[in-house]
Amino acid sequence: MLVGRSHECDNPSWVRRLPACSSPAFDVSVSSREIDAEVRRRLRSDEPLYHVHAELIHELRPDLLITQAHCEVCAVTPADVERSGAGAPATRQLALSASSLQEVFESILQISKALGLDKEGEILVRKERSRLDRVRDSTAPFRRPTVVAVEWTDPVFVMGNWAPELAEIANGEPLLGRKGEYSTAIPAQHVRDADPEYLIIAPCGLDLERTLREQTVLERNPWWGELQAVRKGKVAFADGNLFFNRSGMTVSQTAEIIAEMLHGVQFGATSEGVHWRWVGSAPTRDARCASVSRT
Repeated sequence: MLVGRSHECDNPSWVRRLPACSSPAFDVSVSSREIDAEVRRRLRSDEPLYHVHAELIHELRPDLLITQAHCEVCAVTPADVERSGAGAPATRQLALSASSLQEVFESILQISKALGLDKEGEILVRKERSRLDRVRDSTAPFRRPTVVAVEWTDPVFVMGNWAPELAEIANGEPLLGRKGEYSTAIPAQHVRDADPEYLIIAPCGLDLERTLREQTVLERNPWWGELQAVRKGKVAFADGNLFFNRSGMTVSQTAEIIAEMLHGVQFGATSEGVHWRWVGSAPTRDARCASVSRT
């Protein structure tokens, strides 16, 4: 049923074979500071962050066009579609918005309903909720450590929305970011003052390889080496684009990844080295690594 995708849609892998119906409106290979400055400039001047390929969409003749209305920055918005004319004249549009896990699952149900697959959507949501329950139950016996999750490095943004919920499900104590609220820029010194036991670096829109390049950006902060997470090797760099910043079908796996970071609990094959990586020496754990099989 899916005939096209955005330039950011990459999961599952077969979706990449479909034509990309959007692209960034500026060079996103520059530094995180330069990206942030250009995004802010474009928002002030009402310039697009994304190009929507209206002619391609018209050729594909979709019955339904899905966008997001939660954030002006994260992905293609209804305004981007209107600006491009891609929705004309009669394509039905569905704009999703999610700031919590409940709203993520409600978005899935909205899509299934729009496709006439109500029952399938309900089954899928129950399955994902059960997967999160398994993470919660598997990590409950461990001590709950403090954690700060960073969504952008320069300036520093801490993760809000559903990310603190995922940290709590994985039996972590999230600091700075607030559940159900937008991710926000904070003075970098606030991370120093919070001094979490674990630090997760997962910038929005950046894969693991690109995220690892942000280490030098963070190390410019004079207090970086003073953080207990840095001193004890408990700084995890992760694929934020696929997991931590995506309000869709990877939220349950993100909780599993956090559980592996904080407690060494694995759900099937390890995700360390694949979707995330320790920066510096690996941490010493108080408990042995546990493995949980999926059923």
